[in-house]
Amino acid sequence: MSFGPPPSIYTESAQSADKARARRRRRLLGGAAAVVVAAVLVAGAVALWPSTGSGNDAKSAAAVKQAPDEVRETHETAPPSPEGEPAVQHNEDELTADTRYGPGLWATGKLAVRGVATRLEGYRIAPGQDDTAWSLKLDGHICAVSRDMTADHRTAVVIQPPHPGAAAGKGICDQVVFVDLDTGKKLWQRKMPGADFAYVTNTNLALTRGVVAIAWGHGSVAYDMASGEKLWSTSTGACQDQGYAGGRALLALVKCGQSGDQSYRVQKLDARTGKPRWTYRVSKGVQGVYLPSADPPVLAVEAGDVDVTDLITLDGTNGRQRATISMSGYEPLCGSTGFSGPFFGVLDKCPGLVVGGDRLYVMSKESDEIDEPANRVVAFDVQKGTVAGKFEGRPFQNVVPLRADGDDLILYRRSIDEVQPAAVVAWNSRTDTERPYLLFHVPEEDEGVLSDPEQGQIVYEHGHVFFAAREMERDGKRPKSPVLSVLGVGSAGPKH
Repeated sequence: MSFGPPPSIYTESAQSADKARARRRRRLLGGAAAVVVAAVLVAGAVALWPSTGSGNDAKSAAAVKQAPDEVRETHETAPPSPEGEPAVQHNEDELTADTRYGPGLWATGKLAVRGVATRLEGYRIAPGQDDTAWSLKLDGHICAVSRDMTADHRTAVVIQPPHPGAAAGKGICDQVVFVDLDTGKKLWQRKMPGADFAYVTNTNLALTRGVVAIAWGHGSVAYDMASGEKLWSTSTGACQDQGYAGGRALLALVKCGQSGDQSYRVQKLDARTGKPRWTYRVSKGVQGVYLPSADPPVLAVEAGDVDVTDLITLDGTNGRQRATISMSGYEPLCGSTGFSGPFFGVLDKCPGLVVGGDRLYVMSKESDEIDEPANRVVAFDVQKGTVAGKFEGRPFQNVVPLRADGDDLILYRRSIDEVQPAAVVAWNSRTDTERPYLLFHVPEEDEGVLSDPEQGQIVYEHGHVFFAAREMERDGKRPKSPVLSVLGVGSAGPKH
């Protein structure tokens, strides 16, 4: 199925954006005016926190030793103090209709990096300062981003360069750029073969060890990270790769047939050759499939509905089905990334769902009862599909799963007022214990967007949590005022 040339998202009307925002179901709650929690409030919050026991004390502080070209995996320990302080606060001074979109947010340990329209920028973690380390101008608007980076902090983006002649103005996304996020240096750039129908609506990008893989439903291509050399590619046919999930493995979603009579297959690929190692055939009647995890393999499927109805877990060795988990009452938010369309690559991105080694964690729908937890995060056993624990939010304080860390899940709980701060928490579903990592407040005027996983990107790495709106908006009453682009919070405790 051809998406056709989409309307430019960079000149989308304010009316269309308003309609998209109206479809979002997240509550926009007031936060606090200050970014940092006063020390007396933090002390009170810590005194009331449940004891976590000693389970996390045994977890190694060192990251798993990885090769430079592996997709990065880090391990966290509790900061010296949960009292939060600003670590990054960058504002956009010249926001326009063409520069308000911000796909991509990564954290290296020393920098927070985000994509904005036609550039990538790295911001130093420097409390009290707005310090831009580097800015890389790209040859066009960003079309697709990977959620990952390598162990040595490299990642890729697909861009939409200007095209002359008949292709001009059609929004073709046919170039991939590989970037060092520490320095902002462009390592290589390649034109994707046969990408005449690659658009911001259908292009998906993934990283696995040593390989960058891109698919757009009408073709695909993979490149060697080190050299930028093409490893393999596909062209048009009865069945086409829609996109990939990366990380420790490379998983492909293959679509056969036309819309209304389509069928799907999921394949684990040899990343260097593109050849399938096994194939799982998705049941007929499924309208859409997402790939939130490649290892362990997890599918999110839309079975007769426009929302995800089930999660399916597979055996990574042979592709056999392990468990099916109903998503009735849950919000994995696959494809829900705040933009008014499937922009920037959504196939492997489900901001309401996190997959760990033998657990997956998914957000529940919100409760309408004011005296009940706003929502909860539920852990499921990957092999059996059974419930393995629940983490309750608080009234009006939603919880969002951010990332797995060994046996722990790192969550974000939003704030409600000046007294009850936002928090980043590590939760162990096996022992049902939690440990506070950071306590802080998000600026009141930005809290609703930044705390909503559909509208804001949230990343926790190396003891810091970073927030970035997917779409930045000017204040209608102060149209020339700077707009918050990236907010980072770290521990105010001793730095050793």
